[in-house]
Amino acid sequence: MSLRMILRILGLLLMMFSMTMAPPILISLIYDDGMWQAFMLAQVIIAGLGSIMYLPNRLARKELRTRDGFIIAVMFWGVLGFSGSLPLMLTGSSALSITDAVFESFSGLTTTGATVITGIDLLPKAILYYRQQLQWLGGMGIVVLAVAILPTLGVGGMALYRTEIPGPLKDSKLTPRITETAKALWYIYLTLTIACMLAYRVAGMDWFDALGHSFSTVAIGGFSTHDASIGYFDSAAIEMVCVFFLIVSAMSFSLHFFAWRERSLSHYLRDPEARFLLLFLAGLSIITVVTLWLAHDSEPIALVRDAVFQVVSIASTAGFSVADFSGWPGALPFLLFTAAFVGGCSGSTGGGMKVIRIILIVKQGMREVVRLIHPHAVIAVKIDKTVVPDSIAQAVWGFFSAYVMVFLVILVAIMATGVDQVTAWSTVGSALNNLGPALGDASANYGDLPSLAKWFLVLAMLMGRLEIFTILVLFTPAFWQK
Repeated sequence: MSLRMILRILGLLLMMFSMTMAPPILISLIYDDGMWQAFMLAQVIIAGLGSIMYLPNRLARKELRTRDGFIIAVMFWGVLGFSGSLPLMLTGSSALSITDAVFESFSGLTTTGATVITGIDLLPKAILYYRQQLQWLGGMGIVVLAVAILPTLGVGGMALYRTEIPGPLKDSKLTPRITETAKALWYIYLTLTIACMLAYRVAGMDWFDALGHSFSTVAIGGFSTHDASIGYFDSAAIEMVCVFFLIVSAMSFSLHFFAWRERSLSHYLRDPEARFLLLFLAGLSIITVVTLWLAHDSEPIALVRDAVFQVVSIASTAGFSVADFSGWPGALPFLLFTAAFVGGCSGSTGGGMKVIRIILIVKQGMREVVRLIHPHAVIAVKIDKTVVPDSIAQAVWGFFSAYVMVFLVILVAIMATGVDQVTAWSTVGSALNNLGPALGDASANYGDLPSLAKWFLVLAMLMGRLEIFTILVLFTPAFWQK
């Protein structure tokens, strides 16, 4: 393990992250909200810490091994999460406690979108912008991590998907080098963000809200500059813009790359993940519309608007809202919340377990049912016409098993802090799937939860974003053996 190389990389990342304090400083000066000094102080502290880590090790040159990659991936998010909390603790009357600031920072960077803040509309503009920017930076970091980095470590849905599943990702890597891949993804991400911002502006948002919501929409984050989220605008045009860009962002960014490079949309129709996602959203929307129609005497157009928006927002793990879905009739709140466990496609900014894993789990379950009838039959699991090796099936079940065990352990830990079952279950599910909204006492916000429960949820957010194994591997004795 090359400690000097790890410190060099983390120090460089911190110094780069300190530069992201410049836009909030500029926003503060433009709107004269008095927050620029807090962000400047945070910038100095973060840059200083980065320099302390980088300068003594700047000449370190050594080839990184796989285990170094795991440590860097985990520490990258951990260090940035804690660093990102500094401005939120230094903003005078708007300052948060250490626990709340860390929670808000990790929620932003992991694109979870859970918040402990009330009275969002009253916050200074610089803080409103900073929260949105955290999600945007985290969303791009997630894409690069999922498409360019984790597959090289053998972790994550993209590693499985790129090597074993048919479709455009089977054709070739995006680019021969990771740096070129990251650059290509940045261009796509930035282009989608600009397009989303302009669409929001045309639909009726002012420039500040359009920029902020484009950040959290393309990142599938869910933070908003208003307490009422997208419902604040009460605009069908804005809601449809949000739905469109959420669906686009929930698809693999590799698909967008190939569509751009080959000037063709056929990849989307041929991709099994994208097809499943669209059919899943359509089916869930129909169920939601019918259930609401039978239970409410509402205007049909308004009913369809609310239903489609909430389905896409929750199922994609964004967590924006136009209505309080927790008060919807019957099993709808539970059904929508459970949909977030599916999440987005591999290599997208969405959370959840990822569509490709759900497809494989369903197909393997169906195979086992058939085996009960024909115990000696050799039945292959296929996606389209490609046979999925048993090693991949085992990897998927291994992930699912780890996911369930982590969920249960954190659930018990949070209930031990005094949180009721419904609130504990929904907050753990929300954090682990990087969703944001929850049920029970956390349906409005997470501010009233015990401090210890918030720290457990921070861990859940991080584990969900890093696909669990990336963190669990650090706790195995084999990892630390030479």
